[in-house]
Amino acid sequence: MIHPERLKVLNDKPLNKNGRYVLYWMQQSQRTVDNHALEYAAGEAAALGVPLIVWFGISAFPDANVRHYHFMFQGLRDVAVDLARRNIQFIVEAADPGSGAAAAGSGAALVVTDAGYLRIQREWRTRASEGLSCPLVQVESDVIVPVESVSEKEEYAAATIRKKIYRRALEFLKPFYTQKEVLQPGRTENGKIDIPSAGKGIKIKTFDDAAASLLLKELGVDASVEPVDWIRGGQIEARNRLGLFLKERLHLYDSLRNDPSREAQSDLSPFLHFGQISPLTICLRLLDHDAKSGRHPFSAAAAGVFRPEALSPGVQAYIEELVIRRELSANFCRYNPFYDSLKALPSWALETLAVHEKDDRKYTYTVKDLEEAKTHDPYWNAAAKQMYRFGKMHGYMRMYWGKKIIEWSKDTETAFSTMLYLNNKYFLDGRDINSFAGVAWCFGKHDRPWKEREIFGKIRYMNARGLERKFDIDKYVALFG
Repeated sequence: MIHPERLKVLNDKPLNKNGRYVLYWMQQSQRTVDNHALEYAAGEAAALGVPLIVWFGISAFPDANVRHYHFMFQGLRDVAVDLARRNIQFIVEAADPGSGAAAAGSGAALVVTDAGYLRIQREWRTRASEGLSCPLVQVESDVIVPVESVSEKEEYAAATIRKKIYRRALEFLKPFYTQKEVLQPGRTENGKIDIPSAGKGIKIKTFDDAAASLLLKELGVDASVEPVDWIRGGQIEARNRLGLFLKERLHLYDSLRNDPSREAQSDLSPFLHFGQISPLTICLRLLDHDAKSGRHPFSAAAAGVFRPEALSPGVQAYIEELVIRRELSANFCRYNPFYDSLKALPSWALETLAVHEKDDRKYTYTVKDLEEAKTHDPYWNAAAKQMYRFGKMHGYMRMYWGKKIIEWSKDTETAFSTMLYLNNKYFLDGRDINSFAGVAWCFGKHDRPWKEREIFGKIRYMNARGLERKFDIDKYVALFG
């Protein structure tokens, strides 16, 4: 059963009793496994006795390039194969997702979609809800606890949201049932149902490599950043990576996750960004791992509250990042309309940065300098080269990378825009709730005032000596520099 708080009706339109199908507009949750929206749509289609059609609209997403589309298309091929196995029709269309969904759903009894927290995702859903003549039901599937169930306002920091999430977590940490077969009455002779189109781009009913290439050409995608070859997109690879992490890295995660010279991280962030794996899948596998080791987070004495302290150190540390920090980011993007600008910062951060705006900078670099990794700092250059070549950067170095951009920019506005530009252009998980929160964190968001110093004021500072003191930074430079 899908928890009712995951459901939200986005308009007040009546059920279309003459609708020929139920449409699942897939957008954020690009998977067929542990996808609450897909399963809700399948259940509604079965109840109404009409086919289920999955529709995916693709447009030129701001700041995205061929690196991002390549990874996403690899994932959509997995989706296409699994939906075909379940006898569910899948259509990919080059169209504005919002108005395209409204057109695709014009012959539907009901349209279902998943939840996204970025401004553009919410705008798409608004356009679709206004353009449809049937209900649009949003099913939240990419967080453990639905954002609005946790809090009705923006939370100040992890400390203020942690208890609110754990208080509700057990209600939502439930194993998920996937319907193996979906009856599809009313199919045409060739097994396909024609649905209305937005009429502005190509419509693809068999998604393969040729279709992906055609879409890239149709959308005019920026090809200046090459795809990566160290990782493949998609739900199959995501689950393989999760299995590898549980087997070989989880026991190292608590003690070594902040060491960039060691392989202790999960590499699941790109998959979470594209919705190719559910955080529920990851959490349940983590809890199962601990249960097999004799630990269990659930206790009658806990009065139904999730108890992270009962977990092994590695699982506890990972859930802090996956659930608390990531869902704090979702809260931030959902409730703060300025999440991608300096206006999102707390007043103390804005004030202290303003006081130090005119401080002398020993080094200043242009965006071109930074894109070419031409700074005096070999540690920063190595981190940047990891990002440019692999579309990722170790989490600790990502913090250092951001702090140095503040130090080397002529002013705070330039630092923020530069950081956001590089983040969105090169990281596989750029333009993500975690990315926007991470950039803002470098400027004081979700943090506290520290000792005052030049340029940074009371914003947290990081330096090269800290890297040298904490781990073998020269090994990291040898790997990526």
